[in-house]
Amino acid sequence: MSQVGGLPPGQFESEEFPRFGLGKFAFRFPTDSGAVEIAVRGDVGTDLTVREELGELPRVDQVSDFHCVTTWSKRDLQWGGFRFRDFYEAIVEPKAGPQPGASLVVVRSQDGYAQSLPLEDLLAPDVLLADRLDGRSLSLAHGAPIRLVAPAHYGYKNLKHVCSIEFWRDAREYRFAGPKFMDHPRARVGLEERGRGVPAWVLRRTYPVLIPPIRWLFRVALERHEKRGSQLPGSKR
Repeated sequence: MSQVGGLPPGQFESEEFPRFGLGKFAFRFPTDSGAVEIAVRGDVGTDLTVREELGELPRVDQVSDFHCVTTWSKRDLQWGGFRFRDFYEAIVEPKAGPQPGASLVVVRSQDGYAQSLPLEDLLAPDVLLADRLDGRSLSLAHGAPIRLVAPAHYGYKNLKHVCSIEFWRDAREYRFAGPKFMDHPRARVGLEERGRGVPAWVLRRTYPVLIPPIRWLFRVALERHEKRGSQLPGSKR
């Protein structure tokens, strides 16, 4: 990796865009990486399950960078999907009816991971529910069938394999899967909000040592998963 001008503080450009995350999720995979189905619940008037309705929203394409909190960045990724703002205004508001003050959004993945962001951050025009990357449907490694893309926030807020989106008045239903210091409420890249209670410069120096073993772990896990899939009856070889 090499450092490149124009990147946020403490970030280095990566030529690869690896499958990456908390180690405990390396061997966890979505139960269905094909059909898109998103549950909407929480402090809302009516629970919903969104399927075909998502396809009725206008499609958008955008080019944006992805910044992992461990200091690597992948630039100029071409995402395709639906603006979260359109999803909220056209589906969530009129059909689910979020209660007043339900401004904490908890997004959950098919693999059990969860993250939260303020609703105001998710309504930014560059936040997507993305189902395509570089002109192709999302791969399993990058979040199939649909994922959150929030370029202004570190990668751990850009949740893969989205299966539910919840709107809450407080954080009573949210628990981070790792140590609390690793989870900033907003994790904005421009402000270097890498975590909480620990100075960003400390994490900037500490996290890079985790990159090689985590990349290896997630690569091995994906290879094993794909190998098992190829050995199932009826699979294509």
